[in-house]
Amino acid sequence: MRINDRIRVPQVRVVGADGQQVGLLATQEALEMARSAGLDLVEVSPTSRPPVCRIMDYGKFKYEQSKRQRKAKKHQHVTRMKEVKLRPKIEEHDYTFKVQHARAFLLARDKVKVSVTFRGRELAHQDLGHKMLQRVITDLAEVGQVEVPARMEGRILVMVMIAKPGLKIKSPKEGETAGAVPASGPPSREG
Repeated sequence: MRINDRIRVPQVRVVGADGQQVGLLATQEALEMARSAGLDLVEVSPTSRPPVCRIMDYGKFKYEQSKRQRKAKKHQHVTRMKEVKLRPKIEEHDYTFKVQHARAFLLARDKVKVSVTFRGRELAHQDLGHKMLQRVITDLAEVGQVEVPARMEGRILVMVMIAKPGLKIKSPKEGETAGAVPASGPPSREG
């Protein structure tokens, strides 16, 4: 934005400090008008012909603009890509553990990259990897959906999932008490 003496055009359309149209004025006349009010002449629309300038307090304007940007940034969610790595012959407990992590990532509105890594002769049985990814899709159906379908990238079968639209966002702090000991204490050893 150009302000005061940096405005080099001969004529500008001026909007007053109260928001009312003043009209077409010579740039010097508009500058004198702004200075007499103790304010700045700010070019708000440089592309229009003639450029539109407003009489305002530039410092206050910049401060309010940065305040609005900070507020907008505060309410914005940054989507990150999380990865869950599986193997074709993964144990049941490991599988459920990793699917729980994927569920937590989806509830936090992060993308989840699910990959099945093949080693050696496992590469001949890619159908096991596809079945595993299909199982992941069905297990996470209520919280996520497939964004990028399964495809081979070298020895790794990869799929990307995203959270379902309209899903309630879960903050990471909500899941912290999951492993807490109940208030009654540990079970007694009487018997």
